[in-house]
Amino acid sequence: MADQIQWFPGHMAKARREASEKLNLVDVVIELVDARIPESSRNPIIPEIIKQKPKVLVLNKADMADEKQTKLWLAYYKAQGETALAIDAQHNKGLNQLEKACKDLMAPYFEKQKEKGVKPRPIRVMILGIPNVGKSTLINRFVGKNQAITGNKPGVTKAQRWLKMGKVFELLDTPGILWPKFDDPDVGKKLALTGAIKDQLLHMDDLALYLLKVYTNRYPQLLIEKLKLNSDQIAHSESLVDLLLHITQKMGLKDDYDQASIRLVNEYRKANLGLVTLDLVPSEEIS
Repeated sequence: MADQIQWFPGHMAKARREASEKLNLVDVVIELVDARIPESSRNPIIPEIIKQKPKVLVLNKADMADEKQTKLWLAYYKAQGETALAIDAQHNKGLNQLEKACKDLMAPYFEKQKEKGVKPRPIRVMILGIPNVGKSTLINRFVGKNQAITGNKPGVTKAQRWLKMGKVFELLDTPGILWPKFDDPDVGKKLALTGAIKDQLLHMDDLALYLLKVYTNRYPQLLIEKLKLNSDQIAHSESLVDLLLHITQKMGLKDDYDQASIRLVNEYRKANLGLVTLDLVPSEEIS
């Protein structure tokens, strides 16, 4: 199903081109991903854009993700030689760490400039990432006022803008950049569940069933706590479809599983079904 999704609009192709063109003006790239899907929300074309430019990998929305999994992902990325950290931009948590990471990456360059007698200047930062990972919210927290348009749907930011953050940073806001094709169909479902692609491109019941698969395999206790199910109801359901129908009835929606699916997905997006990470760390990669 994900192979048939047509979702690479012209403004995303333009954003990719413009980001590449502006790269020589930038000192550091912040690659922003969703902590709930840190790998699935990494755009594979970003390395092509930034090449050897210093980069900080930032797992945003950490407040909505499984804390244990976030720690494992940070360990995984650091083992790969990446500068990685987790933040919660919405609640202004971790931004000091991010500022320090950018300064640390640029310290050798500015030290050399100082030795040459060149006056210090702001660090120029480009923020790249797919739609709905929180770029605009991060910029608003950085700048201290609402200079970037925010929204809870993909595609809100459509143009590049430089924003000043005191005398220390200049930030380049860019539209979210997706890539033309998913190699793994589950990636499309994860992106849809976290709001990176439009709901109209996938069936909500498929998303709900995928979500229930994750919960029954890894977070069954949350189904018991949040949806008031019991372990027998989960264990004795012949299939995920049966479980969804049972949940539909428990919600008082009779057999309207479409409406129940929408409610389940929306509750997940609000973290009302607990803190759940959809991407698993490749365990063999962690020493």
